Amino acid sequence: MNEMNAIPSIARMDLNLFRVFEVVFRERSLTRSAAVLHVSQSAVSHSLARLREQFSDPLFVREGRGVTPTALALRLAPVISDSLARLQRSLDGLQDFDPLRDERTFTLSLPEQLELVLLPPLLAHLQRCAPRCKVRTAGLRWSELKLELAAGRIDLAVQIARPVDANLRQMQLLAEPLCVVAGPGFEGDLTTERYLAAEHVAVASWRRGLSYEDLALGHMGLMRRVVHRCQNYQAASLVVAQSNLLLTMSRRHAELTNAALGTRLLDMPLPLPSIGLNLYWHEAAEHDPVNRWLRQQLLTLSQNSSSGVEAPPLP
Repeated sequence: MNEMNAIPSIARMDLNLFRVFEVVFRERSLTRSAAVLHVSQSAVSHSLARLREQFSDPLFVREGRGVTPTALALRLAPVISDSLARLQRSLDGLQDFDPLRDERTFTLSLPEQLELVLLPPLLAHLQRCAPRCKVRTAGLRWSELKLELAAGRIDLAVQIARPVDANLRQMQLLAEPLCVVAGPGFEGDLTTERYLAAEHVAVASWRRGLSYEDLALGHMGLMRRVVHRCQNYQAASLVVAQSNLLLTMSRRHAELTNAALGTRLLDMPLPLPSIGLNLYWHEAAEHDPVNRWLRQQLLTLSQNSSSGVEAPPLP
């Protein structure tokens, strides 16, 4: 039977099986899936057997100690995840949200370097206005973000501003000006010529790719001398504190990271643009009252911060 004919009618499907599919696809392990679903491993295997019969496809095949999805499962996964998330949001939208009374766990995707800037004030704010709510953070690649937002596993994401497709919504959250961190080995004022001639440490989370400031310099036809790369700004700041290297980062993050290191924060001598940080959410959560409330809290915090931008009214 070909793949087109293998797709069953929803009238003959047990919709609970889609939840099993989603968890197995995410966990890639029947043992972990059983734990997430609070059922036995044999119950997960039985549900998969029913799904395989419905779709006339193995869906998941054993690989080492886990399972890997087939081509059909890879095609089904975003459709099933999106549909389940939309149903959950519709059900959630039927309930009023009282932040002082209700218990919620919000999951935010933040780059590691933003946790120091955004998380402490957010948690302090929620302790006052939503004391029974909890926050989890997760770091995700941009390529993973759309699926995680669509599936409802991430409520909101904060990332550098970039174009998005029609399924994602975005709004500017912060505009962070750049500064230069210099250690005791770097003396005197910082000019454009000294900045370009100096040796730098750059921060990049991934093995490949240029930093934000190197991309901005490239657009100006300029290049600096990067001699070391770190995965986070705390490590890079420690390196600078013991050398004559320079580190470029957002000013507010630099103030927090370098407070006790004895480094100097210098003005960026080049007209590089501020780092635009946007708030992202899926279109399915556009009118969800809980998601709207959480977006407004983050926007209010950014409006009240020294480097935030004025929070426009939510659509």
